[in-house]
Amino acid sequence: MNRYPLWVYITIAVALVLGLLYTLPNFFGEAPAVQVSSARATLKVDNAVLGRVEEALKKDGIQPTGVFLDAAGIKVRLADTDTQLRAKDLVERTLNPDAANPSYTVALNLLPNSPRWLAAVNALPMYLGLDLRGGVHFLLQVDLPAAIAKRAESLTGDVRSPSGVVRLLPDTYFDVRLHPFLAAGAEATLRPPS
Repeated sequence: MNRYPLWVYITIAVALVLGLLYTLPNFFGEAPAVQVSSARATLKVDNAVLGRVEEALKKDGIQPTGVFLDAAGIKVRLADTDTQLRAKDLVERTLNPDAANPSYTVALNLLPNSPRWLAAVNALPMYLGLDLRGGVHFLLQVDLPAAIAKRAESLTGDVRSPSGVVRLLPDTYFDVRLHPFLAAGAEATLRPPS
């Protein structure tokens, strides 16, 4: 016994099929690639550059799974990341003999592995940001002596008592003694916490 008209069930079925169709590209993953684009506005990436890239890859024995030219430049799809790194170095040396003045930008990239018929119906994968790919890790270094000196300099105007202890950073203290007979007026020495 149907509670709803047939058109409701057809609408739900069409929505499910379209939803499945447009989520399919996410299941194919991404392939490592090398992307070549022009570093100068006067230089174009054309079929001649594509031929140079293909010839260099063939000469070095690198087998790409796809090489194509589009409006953004040349994209070379490769099988794995080790081959991707070798191909990037090779293409960069081939297209930019003078490393100090490069004519082309050669970059690492990831291209979707989804079939062309999915791209033809504009079913593209959802691109994940850095937060969903694992993020970026930064290593920061601090010039600790310069930081302590800067902090001590900022605190010299704040010392009002004849002697005292000033805490600069965790586990770092200054003994401060004011000398009335000195024109400068203060002496500071570093000591460990007691």
